[in-house]
Amino acid sequence: MTSMSSLPLPVIAFLESGPLAHVVTLDARGAPHVSVAWVGIEDGEVVIGTLADQPKLRNLRRDPRIAMSFQADGRDAYGLDHYLVLRGRARVTEGGAAALLRRLAHVYLGPEADFPPMPNPPPGFVIRMTVDQVSGNGRWSDE
Repeated sequence: MTSMSSLPLPVIAFLESGPLAHVVTLDARGAPHVSVAWVGIEDGEVVIGTLADQPKLRNLRRDPRIAMSFQADGRDAYGLDHYLVLRGRARVTEGGAAALLRRLAHVYLGPEADFPPMPNPPPGFVIRMTVDQVSGNGRWSDE
């Protein structure tokens, strides 16, 4: 496990390739809430756009702790799959989700994708995660 001040280049390159994130936040009772999201990188932070207010947003407003896991291609010498885990803190900002989702759609759906599929989408929300720890099994890990 590595403590972070900035994301390592292999992590950035992997995230920019478009893996789905398994996003974990904590609900009001402290139970994990898991969702899947597209992610991007902006100003050294991992970002997620959502058009509507969702449980993960409400959870993060109350408790900023967040974790994300990603399945990655490849296996190690023991035959175990590669994966990446990011842990950190997030803040929710208003607006900007439609533009972010439009940009990420080109990565996740293809260069011709038009998303969100509506005229005048709502401004939505952007989750901005500062990564404190990187771990997993793959080229980003020294485990």
